Amino acid sequence: MAIEQLLALRDVRLSYGGAPLLDGVDLAIGVGDRVCLVGRNGSGKSNLLRIAAGQIEPDAGERIVTKGVGIRYLPQEPDLNGFATVLEYVEAGLGPADDPYQARRVLEALGFSGAEGTSTLSGGEIRRAALSRVLAPDPDVLLLDEPTNHLDLPAIEWLEEELASRRSALILVSHDRRMLTNVCRNTLWLDRGVVRRLTQGFAAFEEWRDTILEQEEVERHKLDRKIAAEEDWVRYGVSGRRKRNQKRLRDLGGLRQTRVESQRAIGTVKLTVNDAEDVTAKLVIEARKVGKAWGEQTVIQDLSLRILHGDRLGIVGPNGSGKTTLLRMLTGDLKPDAGYVRHGVRLQPVTLDQKRASLDPARTLQETLTGGTSDQVTVGGVSKHVVGYMRDFLFKPEQARTPVGVLSGGERGRLMLACALAQQSNLLVLDEPTNDLDLETLDLLQEMLAEYPGTALVVSHDRDFLDRVATAILAYDGNGRWIEYAGGYSDMVAQRGHGVRAKAPASAPAPEPRAPQPRAAQSTEPRPGRPRLGFKEQHALKTLPKQMEALAGDVVVLEARLADPALFARDKTSFQAAATKLAETRAALAAAEDQWLALEMRREEIEGGP
Repeated sequence: MAIEQLLALRDVRLSYGGAPLLDGVDLAIGVGDRVCLVGRNGSGKSNLLRIAAGQIEPDAGERIVTKGVGIRYLPQEPDLNGFATVLEYVEAGLGPADDPYQARRVLEALGFSGAEGTSTLSGGEIRRAALSRVLAPDPDVLLLDEPTNHLDLPAIEWLEEELASRRSALILVSHDRRMLTNVCRNTLWLDRGVVRRLTQGFAAFEEWRDTILEQEEVERHKLDRKIAAEEDWVRYGVSGRRKRNQKRLRDLGGLRQTRVESQRAIGTVKLTVNDAEDVTAKLVIEARKVGKAWGEQTVIQDLSLRILHGDRLGIVGPNGSGKTTLLRMLTGDLKPDAGYVRHGVRLQPVTLDQKRASLDPARTLQETLTGGTSDQVTVGGVSKHVVGYMRDFLFKPEQARTPVGVLSGGERGRLMLACALAQQSNLLVLDEPTNDLDLETLDLLQEMLAEYPGTALVVSHDRDFLDRVATAILAYDGNGRWIEYAGGYSDMVAQRGHGVRAKAPASAPAPEPRAPQPRAAQSTEPRPGRPRLGFKEQHALKTLPKQMEALAGDVVVLEARLADPALFARDKTSFQAAATKLAETRAALAAAEDQWLALEMRREEIEGGP
């Protein structure tokens, strides 16, 4: 039996003066269809949805809607002007036959009472209000453009369940791979103005797309067609990047196992050395019994955590749980109310500014990357031409003189990533890095994180992204408690039995926080009869930090010397001596860090124990 058609587009064409954005697109949506629409940023996905919703007219072609079919469309930038409250805005989207109770049910599920004024809403609240408006009715067709942007994990998982329970046909545009996989049963790929349909879910899409691209490349060589080199690289490099990422996903298992071994109970853990790669696990950040409160609200309670060199720590929790506060405390921007946060020597953090406030819209892409002083970018101590560096981030050479202000959201995201990784750092801080990024840019970000030689702290609501990059997850557990789990987001769910839950309303009674144990009037003198540090141990605690700093400086000098490509050919003996000295210095630095950490933890036990 044929599926009843609800909505169709026939030979739709759209152009804004240049190459066609949509070039003869055909599309049909039937009862029960669950379709994801994917394509690179700028390929025309949002315009195609707007045509399907009747928001804009195409240059050619027709839109066919079966009589009586109700369609609801979620734009990327909702407009709440003209409505005093959220409830008023949502109820205005109801039809005569719709149940007003549904509006209140959906609003409550997304964290609203309905009385909130629309003029004071944040970006995430505006998105949730717009979702409430399209979900409150029971439409035949839902057209959702990036519905997960600015939503937290509880809201995203609620949305998945809500969509799964609906009878509505669905076209979904999203960068959230996990949602695309869980919700959709068919895939539309918009590429170079043409839509291809895969009668399988998103899980099969990337392999199918790569097969098509490889076939096209073979045909291109057979016909000897001339295609611009940069276009060839941008398009067909996708397949290679995905295969590299698959290998790195396998390698991530080894990193996670290392994390499990290194993060034993604090007080018994010993740092380990990876002899195969001659890389010593180094302490980057240590938090001990950290606490923080804003007024009567406890944000962080009794948190102890160690972050080692090379770790990728994902931080997850509902909106309002204190993720950004925690991030600022770990990086030293905010002091804790209790406990301490200590950093390793020579820590050089760099933060990816996802609000993009640091980007000057009037400057060109080249000026933004180089500072406007040259055509070179220095990355890892090596100078590189700006055009070559741009290509690493999927930009074309002719975009070098493009003003930042005309870049798309995904392109600005790639530019911020390029700026951050061009800075010298050993700690990368990413607060919601996946917002507004397309799938190709997410692949690029995962690749860059895999190659980044330092440590990364990542706050994200993207479950698939966390599974692909994180070696450990720090999850909010309510009332200021945070618990660390080895592995990615799926590993965390397997260990705790559930994902991230919504934060309890402020009006709900919360358990009393555990009172900290008194420390004998905060005296630093150990109690009679208790063990104490010997003179040599006390002396070592005072002198080891300077010793570690000196050793770290020696490592930098030796690494710089060995970076000279002509040294081996010029003086083989000197090269070998420097390499041996570097290995010895690294080992001495690791031993000093181990000794200092053991002594510091013993001192804490003596002075702060019951």
